[in-house]
Amino acid sequence: MARSNRKVVPECEKALDQMKYEIAAELGLPVGANKAQFGNVEFATELGTISSASIQDNYWGHIATRDTGAVGGAITSRLVQKAEQTLLGL
Repeated sequence: MARSNRKVVPECEKALDQMKYEIAAELGLPVGANKAQFGNVEFATELGTISSASIQDNYWGHIATRDTGAVGGAITSRLVQKAEQTLLGL
């Protein structure tokens, strides 16, 4: 079976991105507007492990795989919870 990242509802892209950054902020991850609060990005830039040109608001390369997985898992949990609420009419 071929996998696809194609969205069933293409208009959901912005809502998913917003949810992703909200969850990352809740977990304390230095991404997007939240990265200014953390010094490790600037330190990694000084060491040369990340180039300052590659660090943008949507850059996630300095985040551990475990943490990005936690964000994805939380998104899935919230989407399932919303679907259950919709189905139950809550």
